[in-house]
Amino acid sequence: MPALRDRLVRTKSGLRPRVATRVTIVDECGRALDRAIAVAFSAPHSYTGEDMLELQLHGSPVVAREVVRALLACGARLAAPGEFTRRAFLNDKMDLHAAAAVADVVNAETRAAAQAALANLGGGLANEIRSLRASLARVLEELGGAIDFPDEVPEPGRADVERRLEPIAAALERLRHDGELGQLVREGMGVAIVGPPNAGKSSLLNALLGFERAIVSEIPGTTRDAIEEAIVVDGVPVRLIDTAGIRSHADRLESAGIERTERALVAAAVALVVIDGSERLGADAIALLERTAGRPRILFFNKSDLGTLGTRETGEPQAIVGSVRHVATLQELRQAVARLGWGGERIDLSRPHLVALHEFDGVNTALDGLHRAGRALRNGEPIDFAAAELHRAYSSLGHVSEQVAAEEVIDGIFSRFCIGK
Repeated sequence: MPALRDRLVRTKSGLRPRVATRVTIVDECGRALDRAIAVAFSAPHSYTGEDMLELQLHGSPVVAREVVRALLACGARLAAPGEFTRRAFLNDKMDLHAAAAVADVVNAETRAAAQAALANLGGGLANEIRSLRASLARVLEELGGAIDFPDEVPEPGRADVERRLEPIAAALERLRHDGELGQLVREGMGVAIVGPPNAGKSSLLNALLGFERAIVSEIPGTTRDAIEEAIVVDGVPVRLIDTAGIRSHADRLESAGIERTERALVAAAVALVVIDGSERLGADAIALLERTAGRPRILFFNKSDLGTLGTRETGEPQAIVGSVRHVATLQELRQAVARLGWGGERIDLSRPHLVALHEFDGVNTALDGLHRAGRALRNGEPIDFAAAELHRAYSSLGHVSEQVAAEEVIDGIFSRFCIGK
């Protein structure tokens, strides 16, 4: 790095560690490329724990491209995906959980997702897991003394041991729950808007988005392909998929759109079934109601401003009756999405939460060990059985927060990064 710096960065005063300095950046032939800012970082006081040089260029793609070309010509190479953060992890600058959070910050598509990712950067999860392991270790020490020295150390009361394990299990359950909500904030939830032709599906999409995204027409079969757009409900990205109207009599082109509707319906977490409630239910509407009855759905009878004849034919108490023209109806639909998608719970984005698959696996294994140990204690089994399960729980939690992970786990986390970072 010093050789590259001396060859490409020209300054009168030299570079001092962690001080922004105005410099001239030149190419491999000494030609000026940009007047920029350079900041030198000396190991271990840098993001990666190694010597680093940060260049802040003007915002021209041409200048950036030429500087990168000059760096490569002088012997540098492009960083692999996540290489800087991977080096930081390997140099003990952050744990694996914080490293995964960096990728979530970079890839965040909503403000809530960014907040959730930032909560994981501070190392709060590692501290909480270590605290839980410490509590578990104290229980194991007592059990180990009774197992190894039965004549000198009395066996602790089984009810007391169970009582001490309960808050550990409760904390792990909360971590798992928060992790599932955090995953929802990062990845979002798919909602397929389905219904017969002319029920108002495209009008609903436009109303929820707040702009005209889909073509609206009284001609059946206007929507031939699935249209996907995203809104945010209580901080959660919700992918709305406007689909072709489902009806039994359709031409070949419209049938192709209906096939895509069927696929979108299968893939979506929630079906938002839109029915024209102003008139009697037709055969297509009845068939769709029967088909979606066994899955998570929101039943919306639209066009209440024109009448409610169809709403009285199903007798479903949870159905929403309203109009896409009414703000109150749109708010009720948003609340229904939140209620069905995540129980309507307000997601606390300030708490660290599980992110990676190996973290969920570690917590699930620990919970299984705690539950098995509890059963062993209640059933009067030898205390060795309970201790073995608690050792399994203790070990599995070590893989959640400590820098102990298989190479494939590490590769999986850093594969989510863009080039560099």
